[in-house]
Amino acid sequence: MPTGSPQLPTTIGSLRLRSPILTASGTAGHGAELHSYFDLSTLGAVVVKSLSPDEWPGNPAPRVLPTASGMLNSVGLQGPGIAAWAENDLPELVATGAAVVASIWGRSVDEYRRAAEMCAGLPAEVIAVEVNVSCPNLEARGAMFSSSPEATGAVLAATAAADRPRWAKLSPHVADIVPIAGAAVDNGAEALTIANTLLGMVIDIEARRPALGAGGGGLSGAAIHPVAVRAVFDVHAAFPDVSLIGLGGVLSGADAIELIMAGASAVGVGTATFADPRACERILTQTRRWCHDHGVASVAEIVGAAHRPARAP
Repeated sequence: MPTGSPQLPTTIGSLRLRSPILTASGTAGHGAELHSYFDLSTLGAVVVKSLSPDEWPGNPAPRVLPTASGMLNSVGLQGPGIAAWAENDLPELVATGAAVVASIWGRSVDEYRRAAEMCAGLPAEVIAVEVNVSCPNLEARGAMFSSSPEATGAVLAATAAADRPRWAKLSPHVADIVPIAGAAVDNGAEALTIANTLLGMVIDIEARRPALGAGGGGLSGAAIHPVAVRAVFDVHAAFPDVSLIGLGGVLSGADAIELIMAGASAVGVGTATFADPRACERILTQTRRWCHDHGVASVAEIVGAAHRPARAP
């Protein structure tokens, strides 16, 4: 990194983060798994894998499959439950000096409410709660909560007991993400994480059946990056004062800059970590280098830059 490169703190809602690069929920485990590869305290935050109120076994194997330009996964939100995580995984993660964001999910509005209530007693190092509404809604026969403004709003309203800033994690797998984003904000979301995976499937043509144990899964990686950029761009255009965390196919600093220019104030790195556990550190270095080389002293200077009139050559 060039001498004098910007450190690039950024603002998400009421929070000031050390840097604009975060781990994406679901790709860095529940604790300090990546700390042996790089210093987690250099990131804006470690967003842990989504947790439900109770232990959840996840989906049958196989769960993960590489694709031509990304990855298909159907892990099924396996996790130990919030109480077990807080006792067994969180202390080691806090000891790294990282800012922590707890991500929660549920199969019903009541499960989200319980999860939020359990987060209220977490230590101050847990700076925010990501409310992952991109989950099957048993009350609507399997549709995702993020499929409608009404369901998204109901979940966000139910999670106020978390007693810390809430970030709503939305799905790009909708006809129009803007009204859903609006419902999340209207019901208490301080920031929006945009966006989760796209639904996909791979068929094993020899076995003549879906390759993943649960059938379909979520597509992530480079293939969905343009989808994420468009979703961030559209939501920022509609709600320019709402903080966005952009994610989807971030493999380089250039990808991160692109999402920031679309309107994100921070960027999550996910699938890249599976191939390179130091991906977050590398992408942060590349982002700083780009800003240094282009005379950008702060993230705020380029957030939403793609919405502004083109500069004269």
